[in-house]
Amino acid sequence: MTLMSLTDKAITRIRELIQSGDLPPGSRLPPEQQLAAELGLSRNLMREAVKALVVARVLEIRRGDGTYVTSLEPAVLLEGLGAAVELLQGDTQLELTEVRRLFEPIATAVAAERITHAELEELHHHLEAMRAAKDDVELLNQHDAAFHHIVTRATGNQTLASLLEGISSRTVRARVWRGMVDDAVADRTIAEHQAIYDALLAGDAALAQATALIHVSTTEKWLRAHLAGLGEDR
Repeated sequence: MTLMSLTDKAITRIRELIQSGDLPPGSRLPPEQQLAAELGLSRNLMREAVKALVVARVLEIRRGDGTYVTSLEPAVLLEGLGAAVELLQGDTQLELTEVRRLFEPIATAVAAERITHAELEELHHHLEAMRAAKDDVELLNQHDAAFHHIVTRATGNQTLASLLEGISSRTVRARVWRGMVDDAVADRTIAEHQAIYDALLAGDAALAQATALIHVSTTEKWLRAHLAGLGEDR
């Protein structure tokens, strides 16, 4: 058996303890030597397994205190998704936009039924900030990301919100915004954000879904044309 497969076995054993409830969220792992003995593993394998689970946000090491199971909340476990997404290029980036087109309109419809007055005020603030900064790509990107974060948060569904946050990372948005500003279509996409806001303000789920679909489709159409142009230049 290879070292990698042995490490995988160690990871599986620790995950089983978590899934069974023997190590619930927030609990502290037994000392390394004790846990290794209980699981019939070497201390080296135990260290490698712990390192891998720390990277996966399943465990966290608190210096001078020990190793703990994280909260296991979606926002924690899916935190690494955004970092992976930012490495996608070309056609895979387009696939990501297609995934966003499948999820985001539905999420916006759900948000229309659950969004609070305070969240609507936050959306209005970021919408006005986008309009004021339409020629500043960095500011546009910040307020665009904040706008969509509020919408997904308003769904009240942590898993859906975490997935959308991951596939709509700030770096990916920045690439698209930069190109859109260069192509002078910023006004149109800001208007699409306005339409989403109006639908949410009205509490109209069907309209919110439709306006979000139009918005994501505009981004997808621009990206598809942009990538096709890059292919012609090669």
